[in-house]
Amino acid sequence: MPSLKAIVLAVALFLATLSPAYANPTPAPHFHSEQEAKQHCPNDTVVWVNTKTGVYHLRGERWYGATKDGAYVCRKEADAEGDRMTRNGQ
Repeated sequence: MPSLKAIVLAVALFLATLSPAYANPTPAPHFHSEQEAKQHCPNDTVVWVNTKTGVYHLRGERWYGATKDGAYVCRKEADAEGDRMTRNGQ
């Protein structure tokens, strides 16, 4: 059975071979207003991302535009930077 040190080294080597896009995702442009985001991505859904947690909310949900730390972002760009949709629909 391999040692923990060997496993950690193997994982580190594997991660080093990943595409830079996965290792360092490009941050999505964040907007202060929903209208600015809509102008940036007219063919995408605008979401509200809680910038502390990386969880985003859709228009009509409880926390859309309402978390202390957040911004309006295009959904595809939010997904690309590693953000995720809320799991409880709020």
